[in-house]
Amino acid sequence: MSAAIQLRSVTKSYTRGGEELRVLDELDLDMDEATFYALMGPSGSGKTTLLNLVGGLDHADSGAIQIGADDLAAMDSGELAQWRSEQIGFVFQGFNLLPVLSARENVELPLLLAPLSRSQRRAQAERALDLVGLGDRMGHKPRELSGGQEQRVAIARAIATDPQIILADEPTGDLDRDTADNVLELLQRLNRELQKTILMVTHDPQAASYANKTIHLDKGKLGRIDDNSQVQRSS
Repeated sequence: MSAAIQLRSVTKSYTRGGEELRVLDELDLDMDEATFYALMGPSGSGKTTLLNLVGGLDHADSGAIQIGADDLAAMDSGELAQWRSEQIGFVFQGFNLLPVLSARENVELPLLLAPLSRSQRRAQAERALDLVGLGDRMGHKPRELSGGQEQRVAIARAIATDPQIILADEPTGDLDRDTADNVLELLQRLNRELQKTILMVTHDPQAASYANKTIHLDKGKLGRIDDNSQVQRSS
């Protein structure tokens, strides 16, 4: 299995209160394609920073990040934005849905960057909503949906462009246990059935058990990588 994501000697620091804080420290990491990864570690260990670097939302201070055949450091901001719109789907804890738009219109938003007609965008958004089990809620606005349904809309938006990689930052953090499990089962299905590579930040060991592997970060360095095949939950 080839590496979908490869990091070599990646370092990232921020300045806070006049002091430099090194968040990632010479990090080396390979992640296989079509694999569901959970990313765990204490607060401040670099989890969200790593997610942002892999998604091209931020730049490493040094080192190399290779996504498939693409070298992120070799792209200018315009090329990176185009690459991100085609290759990466983002899912956030806070859903980030626009309240004035319907579920279908929210899912259509990333498709506005694609060379598609209005009818093509609509059809693609409807397919994505069908995939997450919300075909009967397309016209509903976020306030008319439950938290779990809102997160499913967010996942539909993330997969609408058919990206190879889904990056999820605490996607179940605001959900109750049963609803969270339903969302995690959906991510698991996207990995198994559509062969999506998923990298999910979580503090929850139960959420991590849905992934194929768990990557542990500590103070910006790679700890162990657990194989979850013995404990993995099945949808």
